Amino acid sequence: MSRFQPAPFPMARYLALPLAALALSALPASAALSGFYDSGEQIGLILGSEAVADAVHQAPIGAITNTGTRKDGAKEWTVRVQECDLKVYLKPILPNGPGKTTYEIEVPGRCD
Repeated sequence: MSRFQPAPFPMARYLALPLAALALSALPASAALSGFYDSGEQIGLILGSEAVADAVHQAPIGAITNTGTRKDGAKEWTVRVQECDLKVYLKPILPNGPGKTTYEIEVPGRCD
């Protein structure tokens, strides 16, 4: 018979709280994205838009600039290509509960 007996407070009890905290910190955040990541998502949407590519006739992009917000809350971006400044609007679509805002792109004009 072994003379070793388990301690009254096993090590698992001491590890339970730190392990639970670590597991919870690995869950995705339910808060909004930071401004940096949100603007990165907006720029990615603009760059990936077939409507924007068609509106600028596939011309190389010189700059993409956030130029304001419309009264309806749409984010205004200006896409600079050669001799044209194309206005692009991103209308926010709020999530149903916690989550990030997504955007619908609106390209009202074209470069000639």
